[in-house]
Amino acid sequence: MFRWNRRLSNVLNLSKRFQSSLPAREQMHFDVVAVGGGPASLSAAIRLKQLAIANEVDISICVVEKGAELGAHILSGNVFEPKALNELFPNWQELGAPLETKATDDKMMWIKEDGSSISFPHFLLPSELHNEGNYIISLSKLVRWLGEQAEALGVEIYPGFAADEVLYNEDGSVKGIATKDAGIAKDGTHKDTFERGIELIARQTLFGEGCRGSCSESVMKKLNLRENSQVQSYGLGVKEVWEIPTEKCKPGLIQHTVGYPLQDSINSDVFGGSFLYHMAPNLVLVGMVVGLDYKNTYLSPYKEFQRFKHHPEIAKHLEGGECISYGARCLNEGGYHAIPKLTFPGGALIGCSAGFLNAIKIKGSHTAMKSGMLAAEAMYPLLTSNGQENTVFNTGEINPNEKPIEAVEYEKSLYDSWVGKELKIVRNSHNAFHYGLAGFMLHTGFSSFISKGNEPWTLVNDTPDADKTLPASKCNKIDYPKPDGKLSFDLLTNLSRSGTSHDGNQPAHLRVKPECMHVPTEISIKEYDGPEQRFCPAGVYEYSEADENGNRNLMINAQNCVHCKCCSIKTPQQFINWTVPEGGGGPQYTVM
Repeated sequence: MFRWNRRLSNVLNLSKRFQSSLPAREQMHFDVVAVGGGPASLSAAIRLKQLAIANEVDISICVVEKGAELGAHILSGNVFEPKALNELFPNWQELGAPLETKATDDKMMWIKEDGSSISFPHFLLPSELHNEGNYIISLSKLVRWLGEQAEALGVEIYPGFAADEVLYNEDGSVKGIATKDAGIAKDGTHKDTFERGIELIARQTLFGEGCRGSCSESVMKKLNLRENSQVQSYGLGVKEVWEIPTEKCKPGLIQHTVGYPLQDSINSDVFGGSFLYHMAPNLVLVGMVVGLDYKNTYLSPYKEFQRFKHHPEIAKHLEGGECISYGARCLNEGGYHAIPKLTFPGGALIGCSAGFLNAIKIKGSHTAMKSGMLAAEAMYPLLTSNGQENTVFNTGEINPNEKPIEAVEYEKSLYDSWVGKELKIVRNSHNAFHYGLAGFMLHTGFSSFISKGNEPWTLVNDTPDADKTLPASKCNKIDYPKPDGKLSFDLLTNLSRSGTSHDGNQPAHLRVKPECMHVPTEISIKEYDGPEQRFCPAGVYEYSEADENGNRNLMINAQNCVHCKCCSIKTPQQFINWTVPEGGGGPQYTVM
């Protein structure tokens, strides 16, 4: 546990002084480096290698992943739309892709606090909520399979290495990334195991870290890539995987709900809903997504999810079963108008680092994969314009006289593709929720069935989620029921099911920004009653008892962190800077 105060600031300053006297980092050169071992980066790497084979001009590709293995940090619903996979591997079934449970029964329900429910007729639902041809899968398993395909094609994959710093050339173009130094103790001194990180230098660097990736966010800020886009809005997804008796499992069943507990009427403006999927042979994937633009500082997404499971329409699927896995992850919900500029000299943003989630479909894996493929198709001709001669694959190093490349065609091709068209249709839907659930449903129906995104207006979001939280004085406290240990669980019990682990003797990777050192004790706890104590789905943040002066200090249990990134989004004034811990730390998801 870290008590955030001046002493810890001194530790970080000591660490910086050590770094200033360190030897230079070793360098490795590649044609392409992809940051983050998720669907977008792996699809990009695979597509690049496919193009290399087809054109007989090879390039070197490296994928670096902070998780201990591919898939360890991957969490998603997941009803998977195989559109991009069909394009990437038309023969994926022959290759053994882990898509085994076809979607069959598809339900959308309004559930009420009194235990009743109403099912929406399927024909009234937007096409975005139809799942014919889709599969219920574990995305972490699919990512591991994609990694196997990438390695078979010659892609170099390095799990357990956290990208810590973006490197730039003198002209401001992206040069590559540096992995995090390992073996630094809590006090900033170097342990016997200390090793410097490695600089991965690339002609093109693809940032595919997922929502709120630390390197991606720093690139967007430094290069002002969000200048012409709306403020991004986010959701927090909390998920469990249950084993149930095989005879109770209905493989292919898909059930989504709105209403209880997030919305008590059609005028409620808390964005979110639930999902429940049956996956062969005997698993139930159940979870809830809560929009982080909620107003009530006392709302706890984790506790909302726990009480939700006691509704009869949910409990009947879980009774007699056992929860075997738990996790949480933030997701981009801003959609079409919140997408930043995608390219810059030396690289591009792909996948959820950019924000291609279709929040109405509750799907983003297919768009993430396609974005990586489109980026690859735009980059490959530029990287091989002189044939094999200038490739790092051939020479072993980047030509120092080569000017930085910007694959501008990628952004155009993405908006012209089915990704851009799909996101345009629902471009106003999320912001329509600011007018309540009824406004959201009416606008989504209108845009899906009639306007197809061509309505002559744009609903604007210009306020960060953190600034939408109301002071505690304007909010009603929420009395959450105690967990029963059968359907609902206390947070630390569930956290143990995530496999989360970090080396305890390292500086905290969750840091109060220097310009916000006063915010936790002067603003967050005093004005908002410390919302980070409630929204964090891993119990990372708590406040001490009041001292003799009535002050309460923020305490950070960084070892609990599941890398959801919520704290970097929802803390007052976004006072937390989420940085990467040593590679290999964090959750260890296997079936998420």
